[in-house]
Amino acid sequence: MRRIETDIIVIGGGATGAGIARDVSMRGLRCVLIEKNDLASGTTGRNHGLLHSGARYAVKDLESARECIRENRILKKIARHCVEDTGGLFVTLPEDDPMYHRNLIEGCRFAGINAREITVRRALQIEPNLNPAILSALHVPDGTIDPFRLTSANALDASERGAIIMTHTRVNAIIRNGTRVEGVSCIDRKNEQLDIYGSVVINASGVWGQEICSMAGIELAMFPSKGSMLIIDYRINGVVVNRCRPPADGDIIVPGDTVSLIGTTSMEVPYEKIHDNNVTDEEIEVLLSDGEKLIPNVSRTRALRAYSGVRPLIAVSGENTGRNISRGIALIDHNTRDGLEGLITIAGGKLMTYRLMAEKATDLACRKAGVSRKCTTHKVPLPGSEKGISRRRRIKEFSGIPDSVVGSTFYRHGQRLQSIMTREKRNYRLICECEMVTEGEIEYAIKNLNVKDLVDLRRRTRIGMGPCQGELCAYRGSGLLQEYGGASPEESVELLQDFLEERWKGVRPVLWGDGLRESEFTYWIYQGLFGISRPVKIKKKRTD
Repeated sequence: MRRIETDIIVIGGGATGAGIARDVSMRGLRCVLIEKNDLASGTTGRNHGLLHSGARYAVKDLESARECIRENRILKKIARHCVEDTGGLFVTLPEDDPMYHRNLIEGCRFAGINAREITVRRALQIEPNLNPAILSALHVPDGTIDPFRLTSANALDASERGAIIMTHTRVNAIIRNGTRVEGVSCIDRKNEQLDIYGSVVINASGVWGQEICSMAGIELAMFPSKGSMLIIDYRINGVVVNRCRPPADGDIIVPGDTVSLIGTTSMEVPYEKIHDNNVTDEEIEVLLSDGEKLIPNVSRTRALRAYSGVRPLIAVSGENTGRNISRGIALIDHNTRDGLEGLITIAGGKLMTYRLMAEKATDLACRKAGVSRKCTTHKVPLPGSEKGISRRRRIKEFSGIPDSVVGSTFYRHGQRLQSIMTREKRNYRLICECEMVTEGEIEYAIKNLNVKDLVDLRRRTRIGMGPCQGELCAYRGSGLLQEYGGASPEESVELLQDFLEERWKGVRPVLWGDGLRESEFTYWIYQGLFGISRPVKIKKKRTD
């Protein structure tokens, strides 16, 4: 059995866990991050990618609103290559209470959010596809953020500072010595056992935090709330569009890369159902009908896929139902709460406040480890967001390569472009035409970004996330995993099968019209032409 000694152990590879690993490493401590699947494979990768201004919470949750606007400003500086500063609108429809518009302005003023009243005419100039029947509009500093890119950048920075990032590794026991937690016992994707010892264990596993606490012999009650979202096949809006009413289903449309996303439902689920992420027909109908009220063009789009995530909510004061639970941060020292030293849980919050959550958890861990170094994550840019070459210099440096290809790679990886792109033709050969992903970008991701399979590769590069959902790029990607990742031919076929199965889960709920025809074409390519349905008999390596 392998044994690893470290200072801080982080359980959970979402944005918060990766942010903690980065913060810990920047303070000079050794760190091991453990994630049972891939980075951002849980709740982090199952949200609408909104860079909150905080306005959504300004009426009922001022603390969360203030946290959001502070972190909004920080992320626009340190994570520029993960953020698109689109701006946002809150619009009042004829059936909405017009008084909520005034309440929202007041709430934003108290929270320090720059919310400006604009005319309906100006709103339609900003967003031409908006419903022209709106009664009023506010402009707020919303934006969009790529959760996969953000999490990967935090993990990359932590790794380059000495942290060990262990994905596809499952915690199966907490190592205790009396009333103290000393480490964790794990099993990796090759079914190898390992024990990791450290002075502090930080439970940043989101809604799965209840299971981790149970392993330690203590209770932590989570109140999971499922939220479902719908992706449509092209980008119908240039700015974030919010409905100006109390939070409800189908009240936001977020532009993201090449698509738009309609969100979000809220449904309480029993804890034992947190692994069931099925989206119902009723949820899809609500999202489409309410989305169409905001932007009528929704009726002329193709539903690309549907998915859902589970919010990791902890009720700390009275209310314990879905939208009523505060989105505030819950930091728990289990020594104070349960008499168990060496274990911390960080939960609640949202993607927007991941860095702040990481700072709070790391501050507490450092106090326990006897370290007094301060947090600097709010000042130091993430890898790719450093100041660097201008667009003019990029065009000159990579002349001969299509500017659209250079631009899309820069958009996803920022200043790391110089580590990815070369003048060799094979390097900038397109693998995914929908998202303009090159062979060089895939090679970089496989070798540097902890990619183990095609699903991981999708999260790092957006391969397979465009309108065809991997129809014409997945088999190319599996070949490159064999070439650059060391997979055998049989393993690369198995990885391709797993990828297609993962894509199918999100496509299946929206199978009608053009989406159904697209799926039939994909079926014809992979089963009819490639014979992919034939089983591949190799020894299984994964445990998840």
